[in-house]
Amino acid sequence: MTPVSSHAPHGQSQLRTVQVLGGGNARSSAHVRSLTAGLVARGVRVTVCAPVEADHSYDFTGAGADHVHVPRSSDPAAVAALRAACADADLVHAHGLHASFRAVLALGGRRTPFVVTWHDRAYAEGARAHLLRLLERRVVKAASVVLGTTSDLVDRARRTGARDARLAAVAIPAPRTCAEQDDPDRRKPKVRAELGATGRPLLMAVGSLDRHRGYDTLLDATRAWCRLDPVPLVVIAGEGPLRGALQRRIESEGLPVRLIGRRDDVSELLAAADLALLPSLWESRSVLAQEALHARVPLVATAVGGVPELVGDGAELVPSADAKALADAVVRLLGNPERRELLREKGARQAATWPTEDETVAQVLSVYDELTQPRPLA
Repeated sequence: MTPVSSHAPHGQSQLRTVQVLGGGNARSSAHVRSLTAGLVARGVRVTVCAPVEADHSYDFTGAGADHVHVPRSSDPAAVAALRAACADADLVHAHGLHASFRAVLALGGRRTPFVVTWHDRAYAEGARAHLLRLLERRVVKAASVVLGTTSDLVDRARRTGARDARLAAVAIPAPRTCAEQDDPDRRKPKVRAELGATGRPLLMAVGSLDRHRGYDTLLDATRAWCRLDPVPLVVIAGEGPLRGALQRRIESEGLPVRLIGRRDDVSELLAAADLALLPSLWESRSVLAQEALHARVPLVATAVGGVPELVGDGAELVPSADAKALADAVVRLLGNPERRELLREKGARQAATWPTEDETVAQVLSVYDELTQPRPLA
């Protein structure tokens, strides 16, 4: 292999990396955008292979990368486009299971160093669950290094057969809310009025409307809050296959819940909330949890996956799929301003322990250097 270096000293060639994205996961897309900017700033050449709509949303080219359109598919045309993009790469880094599997097909057994980041677990039932396990095994056995964003994911990769699996916490940028550019005391009433939460507590949940998000449990819990005066309003931002079923249930049971669809102002909505809710059946490194703690919004979350490791004592944790525990925790917090303030302080301290974007880029680059630098002869 030709010696490479991120800064290309002494005539060495510049490190050329390809980042492969499926394009459907906001967490991994935001990470690749941040990682791209950091790598380019350190002299690394970056090509991002992702659907064109992902580049429109995350502006990889604006971060200094070349962008190659690769559709969200494993059909021959998509694999061929990815193979061409990876042809002269010194290292390929794929994010998520499906993107990683496409990269394995494109590399076709070539000895190019291959890094995989697992940001989350893939979900499926029945025969499809078996297929996902086969894909996971194929991917981790092909990978030089598997990076998991939580200890659970690292353990899963090792059980699946990874030769080298490591914990790699993924930083997200601390959200810039309107409160940083405007008077928050003036902004919050406007946001709350738009959502219909004037004069009542506002509880925010954010995430795709999928079964593993635990929204059925959340709707069950709202029944207990209906006896409060004023009745809290739950606002859920996100889209997904359960939208119709959830909306029908909200209307038929008269629940104090609003579905507002996908929003690009989540940080602003969250900053106006009294509590953030994360009722998921499983989560890895939850973006909502990170944004809530950064914004000093008290969080009630289920103790699943990577959530306890992420939030420490900076959130109120409850068992998953337990509507009574969730309801009781919310009622206690709404009636206890001192506890809410304590969670704000603990959450901010916990957030300060998370890696910065610079630290995340440095860690990834050290893995790249390890895999691409020539080893001294024994």
